[in-house]
Amino acid sequence: MTDAPPSDSPSENQSGDPSVDTVVYDFGNVLVGWDPYGAFPDRTHAEVDAWMAEIDFPAFNHAQDAGRSWADARAALADRPHLVPLLDEYVAHFAGTLTGPVAGSADLVAELCAAGVRLVGLTNWSAELFHHAADAAPATTLMDAVVVSGRVGLAKPDPAIFRHLATVHGVDPGRAVFVDDSTANVAAARDLGFHGVRFTDTDALRRALRTYGLPPADHA
Repeated sequence: MTDAPPSDSPSENQSGDPSVDTVVYDFGNVLVGWDPYGAFPDRTHAEVDAWMAEIDFPAFNHAQDAGRSWADARAALADRPHLVPLLDEYVAHFAGTLTGPVAGSADLVAELCAAGVRLVGLTNWSAELFHHAADAAPATTLMDAVVVSGRVGLAKPDPAIFRHLATVHGVDPGRAVFVDDSTANVAAARDLGFHGVRFTDTDALRRALRTYGLPPADHA
């Protein structure tokens, strides 16, 4: 859920166009902090690093985000059973990976809601583990709609998940700002006509949203 060095400037339209009326939020490390090491309180970082390297954790996790069940994930490790115990720990203690609301994010979501800005979630998240999001960051429950990758069998940066969002939830890309901490995901959204902001922190996001004419004022 993290990415390369940031480029948090808005995409081409910097005119403060008042027709931009929707914010599409990624969740992980934008609204809710995520640290996979939190699932392993009784393991050293070295143990977890070795497991992540052998399992190819980014690719493995992406498959879960794209809809693979955790039962199927275990089955995929049938030829490497020594990797299964940490996989089971990760699932059992997933709540521990969620570090709470990203600083300032709840306030900004509340400001946007109060101003009548439409908020939509678009998150790469396992369908079986998504229920933990609400407890960790209540602002995730304030979206008008949420597309969870694991539920629809598509994951960012696949353009198909952005098209799904637009079609099923009536989001006009030209009127929407997509916010994500991943450069690749922001680029994919921009390719489909969304305005894109690479998330670095909430204050920078607030400033970026102002360039699109969205109403929350900068805080001192």
